[in-house]
Amino acid sequence: MILPLLLVALWAVLDWRTVRDGIVRLASSDPRWLLLALVFTCLGWLTAACVRQGALPERLPTGLLIASQFAAGAANHVLPASIGAHAVTLRFLLGRGIPLARATASLALYSVVRPIAKTLVLLVFLVACPGVLVAGDLVPDEGTLFLVAAGATLGLGLTALLVATVRPLRRPLLDALRCALTDVRLLHTRPSRVLALWGGAAAAPVLQASVIFAVGAALGSPLSWAQVTFAFLAASTAVGAVPAPGGIGPIDAAVVVAMVALGAPVEVSATAVIGYRVLTVWLPLLPGALVLSALVQRKVL
Repeated sequence: MILPLLLVALWAVLDWRTVRDGIVRLASSDPRWLLLALVFTCLGWLTAACVRQGALPERLPTGLLIASQFAAGAANHVLPASIGAHAVTLRFLLGRGIPLARATASLALYSVVRPIAKTLVLLVFLVACPGVLVAGDLVPDEGTLFLVAAGATLGLGLTALLVATVRPLRRPLLDALRCALTDVRLLHTRPSRVLALWGGAAAAPVLQASVIFAVGAALGSPLSWAQVTFAFLAASTAVGAVPAPGGIGPIDAAVVVAMVALGAPVEVSATAVIGYRVLTVWLPLLPGALVLSALVQRKVL
């Protein structure tokens, strides 16, 4: 739990003027918009629980599932690429009696569905709001697209190499793959699971963007909800694969650049992202750690 605090402290030391100005601006902003941003933050944990439930045929206890996702959010800011959240969720599923292959398959399905759903939502915004969104400065150039394609190819190649050469990994991975294919077919025959899986995955990035919009509105940002949502979707899609704890750093910078490209002042954009991190990362960090400890002590994890 110390790593994200050290990262935040280091960033604050290196750019203390931005932090100071951001705190001053947040303190004088409209509290009603900040309260709405807090509501959107809480709804984000519910959507995470929905996606987790949608990725499993078995019914999970609602209260414990939501608590596990709140605790997973705290663990997620310690390790990159959602490893902390997946580790907490895996222990929770195993504690509920879910077989290892099925639990691993559900984590893989969760990881695959979320970026697909985010991309689909981004495409919907591009089609539905062509006159509102100015995307020219946000479209990645050929070099960026090449790096993304190369990174994806390298990741798939390394995974295939590990499966082919490391025998202890081969059997559990193949079992998880077979289970995943079976569960995907089963889940998509149940409308409630389809709605929870794809609806929750589509709602999650929209709620995150809504937090930034509400904080920005409290600061007087000129951007509309559609513009802020598009800026967040475009920025997080472009740099979301960068392995940083909780996405702190790369996504923040990309969102600020995207908001500025759409016409928001730099100071307001930076402060809106700071407020977003306060509400979604720093404020829940200690309560999430306490919930995580309580779940471990009660043998839920």
